[in-house]
Amino acid sequence: MIDVYAFATPNSVKVPIALEEMGLDYTLHSVDIRTGGQKDPVFRALNPNAKVPVLIDHDASGGPLVLSESAAILIYLAEKTGKLLPAFGAPRARVFEQLFFHGTAMGPAFGNAGYFQKFAPERIPHAIERFLGEANRVTGVLDALLAKQKFVAGDEFSIADIVNFGWLWQREFVGVNFDATPNLARWFAELDARPAFRRAISKTTALAAS
Repeated sequence: MIDVYAFATPNSVKVPIALEEMGLDYTLHSVDIRTGGQKDPVFRALNPNAKVPVLIDHDASGGPLVLSESAAILIYLAEKTGKLLPAFGAPRARVFEQLFFHGTAMGPAFGNAGYFQKFAPERIPHAIERFLGEANRVTGVLDALLAKQKFVAGDEFSIADIVNFGWLWQREFVGVNFDATPNLARWFAELDARPAFRRAISKTTALAAS
């Protein structure tokens, strides 16, 4: 049995997408970050960092596993199932390259661009220009990559695609569009149309309505 604690966020949606793609049963629980649910002591007992998502695999070897950080969760699920992550060599390294690219480039740029435009107590033009510019730059990096190959880590769909999809799913929050990135637009549309993605997005979006 797998439990996932999440909300309708770019990082949360990655986990249900992976679980749907891998054909694993799971139960999704809402942690309403709008009301500070991530700071509740019960949730912080699962993740002291007070961030969603969190996965609990009750059937893990050695006893229940509580795991945070979306990329770590996706790696764990891929290794658990033997799906969406090459076993060795350059193809595996390319997937990890994209996981780290997302963690060090796309995630921080998109997150900060959105924060300084929507939530900062005062408008700081330099911060908005800096992070929105970086968000557009990294989408250009992905667009150039996808001009040469079908998926972000090569010619096979992998958890690297799921990781990068999350923030692009919420690109309007950041103020990013696909006008100058046709290859990225093609890639996004193809992923967004996959049945597993549609199921996961529907379930994740519903968390904000519960």
